[in-house]
Amino acid sequence: MTSGVPRGKLIVLEGGDGVGKTTQLPLLADMLRARGLVVHTVREPGRTGVGQTVRTLLLDPASTIAPASEVLLFLAARAQVVAEVIAPALDAGEWIVADRFFVSTYAYQIAGHGLDGALVRAANRLATRGLVPDVTLLLTLPQIVAAARRRVRGAADRLERFGAGFDARVAEAYAAAVTESWQARHPECGPIVAVHGDGAVDEVTVRLLERVVERTGTSAVLTA
Repeated sequence: MTSGVPRGKLIVLEGGDGVGKTTQLPLLADMLRARGLVVHTVREPGRTGVGQTVRTLLLDPASTIAPASEVLLFLAARAQVVAEVIAPALDAGEWIVADRFFVSTYAYQIAGHGLDGALVRAANRLATRGLVPDVTLLLTLPQIVAAARRRVRGAADRLERFGAGFDARVAEAYAAAVTESWQARHPECGPIVAVHGDGAVDEVTVRLLERVVERTGTSAVLTA
């Protein structure tokens, strides 16, 4: 950490496909910037050259990727964005708002695909250097609403074509992640709080900002 500079904050937006993460990411970041903070946004996978290459491969509907290969690709992209963007920004006292982090790995690769949780957790510690988010905001929506949003969005990518059973396991994993017992067993994920994602877009952004204040103790961000 830079001498005399308080560490920045890592805020993660999580949730299943169609809950509004991509919409809310820049809006929440802009609200924080309006309050005098230096804020960077990242998405998984993406932001770095390595991440973008991984993203193209993982989301290609024509790609056939084994579950173990899939999780290692995600973790490679995560390791790169932590090294190249997230860790330097936090050390400089700047904030990161991320679209997905390790809770997605639990939901999609461990719960969804049934990969060995202990092995994946160990690999994630290597990828993240032990970095723990200050708070993860888990956007929630009724499944029927999220599904309708996905239909409006258009053709599904590779990760959206695993079927109803896979989707149910992912949803169950996200529901478990907001419980105190789950978080106590998974300290590497940091605090996770559910935020209702329905309603007007600006109303949802305000809800997210309020949870950031509550969970980080950074009350100054409420005063623009």
